[in-house]
Amino acid sequence: MGHAELDAAFDLLRAFLTLDEHYRDSAEAYGDRGPEALGQALRLFLSQPELGFVWLALDAGAVVGCCVVCYAISTSAGAIVAKLDDVCVLPGREGQGIGTALLHALTAELRRRGVQRIDTSCHLGNLRAREFYLRLGFRSLNEERLALVL
Repeated sequence: MGHAELDAAFDLLRAFLTLDEHYRDSAEAYGDRGPEALGQALRLFLSQPELGFVWLALDAGAVVGCCVVCYAISTSAGAIVAKLDDVCVLPGREGQGIGTALLHALTAELRRRGVQRIDTSCHLGNLRAREFYLRLGFRSLNEERLALVL
């Protein structure tokens, strides 16, 4: 995402964070502060790209999918890893292979950047997302993700 795509990324992520029942179920635990915080986060990605980025899927120049990637250091891998969040496709465009293409391109780019692993999570009740990730080669960690809002 560059400055030119900021508004389109904001609109897509805002729709996802507003409409996705699984995200809404966890929003309070995440400390969700609404659209203002989303805008602030996107501006942080643009001003501090060393921390991560928003990866976009485009169709004829229009944003049709996106995901958020943040970097971390893994003590088990002894390397940089990526935390993958907020994978979403434009409402009405689901099931067209956009998410799969988005993740294939992202995986190739992260490998090119020397990232050793991609970590993600999905709501325990979101079996569709779980199946999507497993189909792409992700493996279950048999863990539950926890959050402490500071």
